[in-house]
Amino acid sequence: MVREPIRTRWYLRPLTYILSAPEVSAHKAQIHYDEVTKDLKPPFLLLSNHNAFLDFKVLTKAIYPRRANYVVAIDGFIGREWLLRNVGCICKRKFTNDTTLVRHLFKVVENGDVAVIYPEARYSLCGTTAVLPESLGKLCKLLKVPVATFICHGHHVNSPFWNLHPRGIKPTEADFKLLFTKEDLASLSVDEINARLVEAFQYDDFAWLKERGLEMKYDKRAEGLDRVLYQCPHCGTEYEMSSKGNQLICKHCGKTWTMAPDGSLSADGGAPTEFSHVPDWYEWERAQVRAEVEAGTYDSGELPVEVRSLPNSKRFIALGKGTMRHNADGFSVKVRSLLGREYEMNIPVASMYSCHIEYNYLGKWGDCVDLNTLTDTWYTYPKTPRCSVTKMALATEELYFAYRRSIGKPCKPGLA
Repeated sequence: MVREPIRTRWYLRPLTYILSAPEVSAHKAQIHYDEVTKDLKPPFLLLSNHNAFLDFKVLTKAIYPRRANYVVAIDGFIGREWLLRNVGCICKRKFTNDTTLVRHLFKVVENGDVAVIYPEARYSLCGTTAVLPESLGKLCKLLKVPVATFICHGHHVNSPFWNLHPRGIKPTEADFKLLFTKEDLASLSVDEINARLVEAFQYDDFAWLKERGLEMKYDKRAEGLDRVLYQCPHCGTEYEMSSKGNQLICKHCGKTWTMAPDGSLSADGGAPTEFSHVPDWYEWERAQVRAEVEAGTYDSGELPVEVRSLPNSKRFIALGKGTMRHNADGFSVKVRSLLGREYEMNIPVASMYSCHIEYNYLGKWGDCVDLNTLTDTWYTYPKTPRCSVTKMALATEELYFAYRRSIGKPCKPGLA
């Protein structure tokens, strides 16, 4: 984690472009530059939204042949650390306050290269903006280099986090804009910088799909969406949503919805459609979680879990079975190994503004929450159908927002 970033090896720069080109070409990606970014010279900070692995490939084309260093989560390094380090990747554990990373970014700009960050720190769950860290504006001022944004459109609806099967969306788009010059950063306050960053990061892939008149070419386009839309808006029941083909199904009340090729939802059988827009359903779920937090009733209960540890980039270690609880005190995980050794991880609400989750991680272990310290990452897999990692992600944010309000420092919209 403390190793200094390596400048992209000269012989690997064309390789990154060559490996990115086929998929970029297949999606006929359109990159919209402003009057500056086409020829913007490093060093500069480049902030991108995050919806799919295609983000990396389109960005590679946009900045080539400039050298760049990319902040990448530690699980991306498993089995390929040498390659990732030599193409310029910097290892990071998600949602941790890591001063080492700041030092690495200073080194990148001192080298005269592009520092690439995905500040949402996870794939978007439904193709809309995730919360940005409040520290982002301060980082921009500290680095004292121009700041550009790279906002991609169409990548989520082409290969959503909840079902990665490609949907043949083309053309996709990306907007490459200069947001701040060095002079701007010197004259603006951190709050002003953050406000403009939040505004620049507003996007909605489902709305974009419909506005462009494009369609998903996949006849199982709703499968997996129940992982995100875990609560029925008709009967209010949680954890009994399922999906098959193009349908979402509530197993409790029997109501069904069909997803059209343009991504919109409609209730079947002429029933009223509560939410035709996927992000609206998701934000309704957030409101339900917020109400629980404000009432002091949010509590996952004690859940049976299996835990895999990732202390380094070599491999996952099966830590053992145990329990996890998420409530107003934060996350508490207790594990006993096969040899009888006990482990514990506690993440208080005040220390983590959001969390990373996975759906059916690596196609074999199921849904999980990954919890991080500066020295370890625990991939924590609930072994009960009576929970949702999506709800835990929403609750992590809402608990943090409530904590900030309780100490008289409420978060500004779009920030944490």
